[in-house]
Parts: sequence; structure tokens; C-alpha cells
Amino acid sequence: MIIRHYEPTDCEDVANLFYHTVHTVNAKDYTKEQLHAWATGKIDLAEWNKSLSAHYAVVAVENNGIVGFGDIDKSGYLDRLYVHKDYQRRGIATAICDKLEQVVAADKIVTHASITAKPFFEQRGFKAVKEQQVIRNGIALTNYVMEKQVR
Repeated sequence: MIIRHYEPTDCEDVANLFYHTVHTVNAKDYTKEQLHAWATGKIDLAEWNKSLSAHYAVVAVENNGIVGFGDIDKSGYLDRLYVHKDYQRRGIATAICDKLEQVVAADKIVTHASITAKPFFEQRGFKAVKEQQVIRNGIALTNYVMEKQVR
């Protein structure tokens, strides 16, 4: 596996990975209605590319395919972190986070972790600050604001 910088040509593959990961990996913690609200399958690729390009974003590549991706902004907000359903528990999310955390100049990293991702972030030293309900397409989803001091 290699970790490299995100490129605009990755956007469609990253969006597909996001959709399929949410609908499989997160299915144990969220209802079908919540999964469909979270990942509708109708991503605005231009907007996603703009967002990923504005952040420090990386992709994990194995066997010539993208198996994970993540991004963080300059303030230390870790926005997205997703790993393909067939590549879970292989250290990919850890490798991506290691890369993302290295570039942060802020004193802390903040993320909004799903129920599914919360234990992963806790193992990395993140603390849950609060549980919250976010509304996506009219449906409430539980997630956690989590922080990690890095300086």
C-alpha cells in the first residue's frame, strides 16, 4: 500500500468509496434510512473536489485502486476518513491518520466521528467532547465531536 496526495482525477473513485463504505461498514450502527440520508449517492463531484483540493488530502492505494482516503484542513479539522469495506482492520486508517496528523500546525485536531469510528479515534488518543445529532436530508444521525491535543 502507498499513501499519496489526492489528485482531482481521484474524486469519482473517492466518492464511490465513501458511498459504499457508509452503506456497508456503518450499517451495524445506523439504520438504512440514516445511511441513505448520510450517503445519498448524489455527490456533487465538483464540490467534493474543491473541498478535498483545499485541504491536505491523501489516498491509500493498493493493487492500483484507492482503498482509503482522508483529509484535514489548516485549522486541524479532520473532515473525512474512509476505508474500503474489503480493507478494514489492515492499518490503512491508521496510516492515513498518521500522515494527516503530521501536517497539522494547530494545537489540537478535531473530528466529528461516527458511532462506528469513535473507538478507532479513542485508540488514537482522541477524547469525546460531546455527542450530537446532526441532520442530513431531514434525518438525525448521532456522531461525536472528538479532540486530540497534538502540541
